[in-house]
Amino acid sequence: MDRPQRFGMVIRLRPEHREEYLRLHSAVWPAVEKTMLDANMRNFTIFLHGDLLFGYYEYVGDDHDADQARIAADPETQRWWTFTDPCQESLAEPGSGHWWVPMQEVWHLEDPA
Repeated sequence: MDRPQRFGMVIRLRPEHREEYLRLHSAVWPAVEKTMLDANMRNFTIFLHGDLLFGYYEYVGDDHDADQARIAADPETQRWWTFTDPCQESLAEPGSGHWWVPMQEVWHLEDPA
């Protein structure tokens, strides 16, 4: 893949779990980070605005669905989610299969280099 694909997503942070979520993300488990990198994710960033979390990452692989399935099947990532998921409230439509809601990209400033 010549250029990375960009993905944005949003979810609600439960106010009563705010400090726990921030604490967890101050030291994300190395095995979880490695799994994401091995699945061709780059520049993963989570932003916070009020009670909304906005996630962004770039995908540099050739099969996003397969790489996402690899992440979901990873036991250490599954264990990580047992701590982070209770801190979040999905905004996804029921039955959509999403936890974080995918966002539509509407504009991008391309690096001229």
